[in-house]
Amino acid sequence: MTDTPAAFTEQDHAARMARAARDAAAAGLTGLLLTPGPDLLWLSGYRPTAVTERLTLLVLALDAEPRLLVPALERPDAEAAPGAGALRISAWRDGQDPYAAAAGLLRPHGHYGVSDSTWALHLLGLQEALPLTTYRPLTVALPMLRAVKDEHELARLAAAGAAADAAYEEILSVRFAGRRERDVAADLDRLLREHGHSQVDFTLVGSGPNGADPHHDAGERTIGNGDMVVLDFGGLCEGYGSDTTRTVHVGEPSKEERAVHDLVRSAQQAAFEAVRPGVTCQEIDRVARAVIADAGYGAYFVHRTGHGIGVTTHEPPYLVEGEEQPLVPGMCFSIEPGIYLPGRFGVRIEDIVTCTEHGGRRLNNTPHEMAIVS
Repeated sequence: MTDTPAAFTEQDHAARMARAARDAAAAGLTGLLLTPGPDLLWLSGYRPTAVTERLTLLVLALDAEPRLLVPALERPDAEAAPGAGALRISAWRDGQDPYAAAAGLLRPHGHYGVSDSTWALHLLGLQEALPLTTYRPLTVALPMLRAVKDEHELARLAAAGAAADAAYEEILSVRFAGRRERDVAADLDRLLREHGHSQVDFTLVGSGPNGADPHHDAGERTIGNGDMVVLDFGGLCEGYGSDTTRTVHVGEPSKEERAVHDLVRSAQQAAFEAVRPGVTCQEIDRVARAVIADAGYGAYFVHRTGHGIGVTTHEPPYLVEGEEQPLVPGMCFSIEPGIYLPGRFGVRIEDIVTCTEHGGRRLNNTPHEMAIVS
């Protein structure tokens, strides 16, 4: 366990909101509208106790102070948020029209970026109140909003990665053969929490032919001797994500299983070595894919090479063909090539990596060699 990192301050949140407003203006937007979800939490530090049909809305614009509209009964919680001192908070009461209240904070002809988690109910309500406003999802309008992490965010991501590594190291001593996938997944869940995770988002355990399904959830299949087992797990630790994959084997693997595992390991290493500022996201995908394709397994690498990570376990940038966003120091993302042979087995190796001025730095540091489990 590592020391608990210092809490983000009002100044941290004020700086994020100011930068977001500048980025919005540079993207041709009037401002940003954030409802409960990761964007609101990252920007303001406010996470409502419960997300309901009542409208909560943060409004950011370059030429105005940040405004947060909340239900009256939730105002005390909003005022206690870490970034509350950098906001002007107003409230609407049950029986009032929340969209009329929100309309007073928006420009009638404004073009706004809207957080992806915004309910259709609220967006349609805003459109009805201000029919000349237009909206774009933040993933399209400002995909890199949260992509570049500061040193404090990087420290939290590193701690999350270390916690996931510790869980992996312990799972290797657990018995696999004769137990169901879901039993091993429960062990992973417990270990992640014991090592500091407050939230476990996934514990995928794909044994034998189930490993050939990249997103196979842990099921009722009993793991047997001779099975390859894909372990993909992660969640939130100190508010930031972990996500790692290792592929283990029950007993001694065949020559082919070793060869496929070594190939995926080579692809993962090549992609990691390609990380440096200015290289596009799609180029990292191309490097990993070329290693696998050149060995004749290209048709069996069926997903992107990676995804960003931060206050959520999946977020921009995405390492995929067509993504021309250059890497920037402070970006954090997974590198996770895989090979999936239908009806037989699968292999995936995944680390979280951050781009530095000089190249990549892994935030997962467990061995890539195939571990043999019992």
